[in-house]
Amino acid sequence: MNQTLHIAIHSQTLVRILLLGFLSFVVSMLLTPIYTTLAYKYQWWKKARVDAWGGGQATVYAKLHAEKHKRNIPNMAGLIFVISIAIVVLFTDLARSQTWLPLAGMLAAGLIGLIDDIMNIRGFNQSIAGMRAPIKFFLYSVVGLIGGYWFYSKLGVHSVYVPGFNHVAIGIGIVVLFWFVVVATANAVNITDGLDGLAGGLLVSSFLAYAIIAAVESKYEIAGFCLATVGALLSYTWFNIYPARFFMGDVGSFALGMALGIIAMQTDTVYVLPIIGAVYVMETGSVIINRISRKLRHGKKVFLSSPIHHHFEAMGWPETKVTMRFWILGQMAAVIGLIVFLVGRYN
Repeated sequence: MNQTLHIAIHSQTLVRILLLGFLSFVVSMLLTPIYTTLAYKYQWWKKARVDAWGGGQATVYAKLHAEKHKRNIPNMAGLIFVISIAIVVLFTDLARSQTWLPLAGMLAAGLIGLIDDIMNIRGFNQSIAGMRAPIKFFLYSVVGLIGGYWFYSKLGVHSVYVPGFNHVAIGIGIVVLFWFVVVATANAVNITDGLDGLAGGLLVSSFLAYAIIAAVESKYEIAGFCLATVGALLSYTWFNIYPARFFMGDVGSFALGMALGIIAMQTDTVYVLPIIGAVYVMETGSVIINRISRKLRHGKKVFLSSPIHHHFEAMGWPETKVTMRFWILGQMAAVIGLIVFLVGRYN
């Protein structure tokens, strides 16, 4: 009898968090026409960047995407899913110990990204088409450090799980680790957001993997947050696949990157984040490699363009092929990450 009751309660919980994903999808779909009307009315067009991620002028990128930027594609569509997720979580899935932190981090990072996007649209900084990198890094670092202090002092987390060593106590060092993880993840997702549908599809895989991890750990509110994010992202990606109707902008990429890093910390699975996010690591790594190569080899690059998705475009791959193959890589990475998580924790 007790076992039957336990199964029934467990099933009800799973149904509830799955419904959060559906509800978030619906809310996002309803908000999309409102955003689209405002975006076209006030001409929220994304300006092309002129500086390459790997240093120097973005000449290869400009050549590959010249026609796209002539289409006047609206930016800041990340507002749609950030608002949708916030509405769903605030009214159905808010929990002090589980969803306050990722929600607050998402909203704070989204606000900084929104300011950056507005600067891009209004052309306040012509050379970078947005906020200067050191300023952005400082602002996201402040968010990361505040979140890390909350994680340490309010949630009482003083250790990190390391496979083979169990939980390693690092005391207040958890604040620094938290800062590094969330800022690095936010920047990596932002770098990856460069092709129609690319970041949206990859983030669906990442958050779905973490929904499973959270559910296995019985952290159902975090799982609900992840599924709400998946639902909103599926709605966004419906319109963002090639040819994109709009772009998420920094308001979207930084918000979700920050939330993903926070969830990795809250589920104590930082060790699988680079696996689940292998494509983000690959994209960021290509930028770092090209930048170092330019400095040490007198302007010579390892990749034709970076991030690496532009390298494959420059090789002649159609944009859709790059996107879908990267989606597959992201899905396989998520599966491998889940396997590592289960083997590491339960064997």
